[in-house]
Amino acid sequence: MPSPTISRRVRPAYPIMLLLAPVLAAGCATTRPGAPADGAAPTPPAVWATADQPVSPSATPTAPVPARPAPSSARPSAPLPRTGLRHVFPVRADNVDYHPTHGAYPATDLFADCGEPFVAVTDGKVLEVSRVDRYTKRGPQGPENGGLSVSLLGDDGVRYYGSHLSVVSSGVDAGVRVRAGQQLGKVGRTGNANNVCHVHFGISPPCPGKDGWWIRRGVLWPARYLDSWRNGGNREPAAEVVTWQRKNGCPKAP
Repeated sequence: MPSPTISRRVRPAYPIMLLLAPVLAAGCATTRPGAPADGAAPTPPAVWATADQPVSPSATPTAPVPARPAPSSARPSAPLPRTGLRHVFPVRADNVDYHPTHGAYPATDLFADCGEPFVAVTDGKVLEVSRVDRYTKRGPQGPENGGLSVSLLGDDGVRYYGSHLSVVSSGVDAGVRVRAGQQLGKVGRTGNANNVCHVHFGISPPCPGKDGWWIRRGVLWPARYLDSWRNGGNREPAAEVVTWQRKNGCPKAP
């Protein structure tokens, strides 16, 4: 158990360890905080159209001119994210550790015993589920790295992704609504977890119709949100996600 005077997410050896975290091309750190690590990959830098207004006919037309019908509505838009939603820590266990950073791209790994519950961060709808581990070291590194996984679109407009699960809970399927704290699966070591029990956790925008694993895996550093939720706070990532997407859009595969 970590010393009560030291945050469990950051241990004294981190400044050196985080420079040495092992990284696959699109994979996870595979050492629990406090354990030795080797190899590191650098972290890369992380319109609405309005409908035309109706045109009014001339006040004194010389010939009958049909009025242009007013558009029924502006261009369809996504619902505005809700604020003030409850957020909870994504692994329901006493002994959970995580690095404040992650190799190669913004995300984090939540280290806990295999079988501990992975839960919904907030109210929302399940976007994607993978119940089959298709990862192989001889295959492409990236698309199947997560093994068993669940991604959730929160009612706050943010996507939360957990992978390397040992099992996805029964009834957790795409389109199903879930509540904050509801179990989605269990901590595992599928995909490229390298036999280390943990959940890869990523925060990203949903990018409907243009999505890919390179966005779903994470685009923001989650640690400050995890710190808040773990301590009973409710720090919300929606504003940072919106800012990131305005700047980056939905980027193509690296």
